[in-house]
Amino acid sequence: MNQQVEKLTTIHVHVEEQIAVLEINNPPVNALTSTVFAELSIALDQLEQSTDIRAAIITGVGNKFFVAGADIKQFPLLDEVSGKELITYGRKIIDRIADLKIPVLCAVNGLALGGGCELALACDIRIASETAKFGFPEVGLGIFPGYGGTQRLPRLVGIGKAKEIIFSGESIKAEEAYRIGLVEKLAPVGESLQVAKELARKIISKAPIAVSMAKDVINQGIEQSLQEGLELESVHFAKLCNTEDKNEGIKAFMEKRAPQFSGK
Repeated sequence: MNQQVEKLTTIHVHVEEQIAVLEINNPPVNALTSTVFAELSIALDQLEQSTDIRAAIITGVGNKFFVAGADIKQFPLLDEVSGKELITYGRKIIDRIADLKIPVLCAVNGLALGGGCELALACDIRIASETAKFGFPEVGLGIFPGYGGTQRLPRLVGIGKAKEIIFSGESIKAEEAYRIGLVEKLAPVGESLQVAKELARKIISKAPIAVSMAKDVINQGIEQSLQEGLELESVHFAKLCNTEDKNEGIKAFMEKRAPQFSGK
């Protein structure tokens, strides 16, 4: 049963079976205006405070645009000081998505450009409609991606490919995004959200503490040396051995039944 979390103007939030779906609804192109960022921050507050939500999906309303970028109307009056303030504010909110304890999936159903692509990059897993496109047109405006694009994109697709995408300003189709590792799954037109929900249901059927710790270890370890990452993995694995979920998972396996995880 759907549960409406809070009535917001540009971010629609509802919960289905412990999965929170955040739909960006800011026509005509779902631009990341100050209002969208403010309401996204409120929605993230709700996710952080909830003990029931086990996964989240971010998507855009409609099939033409996921998020077509930042609000360009803000840019003409920017100077070095106000530019830093603007980009720092937006990046902190997008960073919160990457830092959530629960897995965050992204269902891209159209154009994901500029800030929209950076929003997608902050998610753990990206599912794209076959007609979706990704890109960073910022250099054509005399700027470059400032919400994390120059850092997250190379970590996903490699330095050379990231430079090609950012330097050229050209968008790439969903199939190319999938080929280079920017997207993890392709979906038929109009079905990216449904495919994301199916994957989210698989994820929430697993032990929540184990999934959360795995996310934390992967995110931290990728920034460390291999040896440091392996040590981090060992420490977190040991912590899991003291959980009720570990005992339940092993017992269910031995009894050939589905586990009933409590998140403890």
